[in-house]
Amino acid sequence: MKRLFSAVIGAAVLALTVFAAPASADSHGKKLTIALIPGLTTDAFYITMRKGAQHAADSLGVELLFQGAPEFNATLQVPVLNAVIARQPDAILIAPTDKQQLIAPLKAAHDAGILVITVDTFIDDGNYQTGTGPGDFPMSYIASDNVLGGIMAGRALARSIGEEGKVYVSNVKPGISTTDQREEGFKLAMRNYPNITVLETQFNDDDANKASAQLQAVLARNPDLKGVFGANLFSAIGAADGVKSVGKSGVVKVVAFDAPGRIVDDIKSGLIDMAIAQHPAEIGYYGVMTAYALLTGQSAPVAIGTGFTVMDSSNINDPDIKKYVYSD
Repeated sequence: MKRLFSAVIGAAVLALTVFAAPASADSHGKKLTIALIPGLTTDAFYITMRKGAQHAADSLGVELLFQGAPEFNATLQVPVLNAVIARQPDAILIAPTDKQQLIAPLKAAHDAGILVITVDTFIDDGNYQTGTGPGDFPMSYIASDNVLGGIMAGRALARSIGEEGKVYVSNVKPGISTTDQREEGFKLAMRNYPNITVLETQFNDDDANKASAQLQAVLARNPDLKGVFGANLFSAIGAADGVKSVGKSGVVKVVAFDAPGRIVDDIKSGLIDMAIAQHPAEIGYYGVMTAYALLTGQSAPVAIGTGFTVMDSSNINDPDIKKYVYSD
């Protein structure tokens, strides 16, 4: 699948262009309203994204609405989306919780004249404004390059286990664009390590307790297990808890995706070896900036990529690294 991102510098140019815009209202003088619908409201990743979005909204003088569900679940997210559509914002920034199930509800927003931008996750194949596919109508997709993040995680885990042994991916469930791509990237990286065996992926439904139990079960079947990649926060926390419960900390290596305070604490204690931190504040910031640009008649990239920061015990106390720890 094509996954092309504009360089971050391109986003910075966009921001400068937007700041040059003279007003924060549409042609009828109404204050612009932009809604942000996260994957779930309680995750530090999305809390940090909201802060970045609010910073941009305050700078531009637009109203930011924030409304979401307490769990990463399409069944819960769709009613939230419908409620937001009923409020008729000018734009919706959303982290869709399923690539297919959110196409029709978001198309309803689009058909109602609401600008749609996806952040963090995408719908359909994520290739927008192509004139093909049922989910090409969003105007932009702003996120980390999750395939690249998965590759980085794979390389890190391979190095930490001496490039040989058994590993597996602890993931949420199929059909979530970000975690699907992180697993994809991880497995791409593992092709370069012929002495590493990748076991069957374990899906935990975003339940850390289930991820912990799965780690213990995989280890019981494979006592020579060397490592696990937690493809999101709860997968990584659960895997780390499972490793700790069987007394294998430091023996079974854990690489995490995302970096809230709990992950940082686990890196300091040696329970987690490394984390691939996204920059969610940038995603929220550029989401609002992009929506504003499009709402005020300016152009904006169809895709904007944000960066990563790699955290481990050697740099976790560096102030330049700590600033990328997610808010809680």
